[in-house]
Amino acid sequence: MKTTYDNKEVRIATGGKDHDGVDGPAVVLLHGAGMDRTTWQMQSRWLSHHGYRVAAIDLPGHGLSEGPPLETISEMAAWTAGVVRQLDLAPAHIVGFSMGTFIGLDMAAEYPDTVASLVLIGTASAMPVHPVLLDASRDDVPRASRLMTSWGIGSKAHRGGHQSPGTWLIGTSTALLDTSPEGALLADMVACNAYGDGVEHAREIDAPVTFLLGKEDKMTPIKASHDLVDAVKNKQVITLDSIGHMMPIEDPIGARKAIDGGIRWALEH
Repeated sequence: MKTTYDNKEVRIATGGKDHDGVDGPAVVLLHGAGMDRTTWQMQSRWLSHHGYRVAAIDLPGHGLSEGPPLETISEMAAWTAGVVRQLDLAPAHIVGFSMGTFIGLDMAAEYPDTVASLVLIGTASAMPVHPVLLDASRDDVPRASRLMTSWGIGSKAHRGGHQSPGTWLIGTSTALLDTSPEGALLADMVACNAYGDGVEHAREIDAPVTFLLGKEDKMTPIKASHDLVDAVKNKQVITLDSIGHMMPIEDPIGARKAIDGGIRWALEH
């Protein structure tokens, strides 16, 4: 699906079904740093064929959306809120992965009319970026993608095997990051590194929040999310065993169940 926002083309995946004639909950899926809408390909189709209006959005300068990339989480949140309103999806259930969780938090605090609930996958109170990864994002994206993939998946996934037969997770993750448009990964890493409003915004929001955390997550380890989780008033926490940071692609069924379950829980709260 294509649309235009702020005079630039935006690409959105709907999971294979248009929104016309569908009055179910709206779900907006926000990808992580250096990624795009295809992060959600294992969840978006199921959701769209089970009553949801799905919008997996390529952020500016990512995937097939026109750039340049936005420089701060606050800018990304303002842009996403505008797109959600333009698509007539507000208030939507915002599902964020990694960097996308910060965008969701900022939206819920600053643009509450656009957010019905949050599902935050692989998040933390802050996301400081290792200097080696930051330098690689600037000078050597293939190295950065290898580092992120190595750190981002659990020990079981490093040995092989996947819920989708024939999928090589390390290769899939690396290819997704390697093919990101020029400058996208660096802009995202700088934005994540600089963002410090997560806990403050978490205290402000009233929307229900589901946290999905991986027990083997090295990039946003569970202990790094404690302050953020504690700050949220209305929440539930789900953990995945033997899973690292890349939950939407490492454990697509677990992530999909958490998204569906989180939204159903939010509708009751």
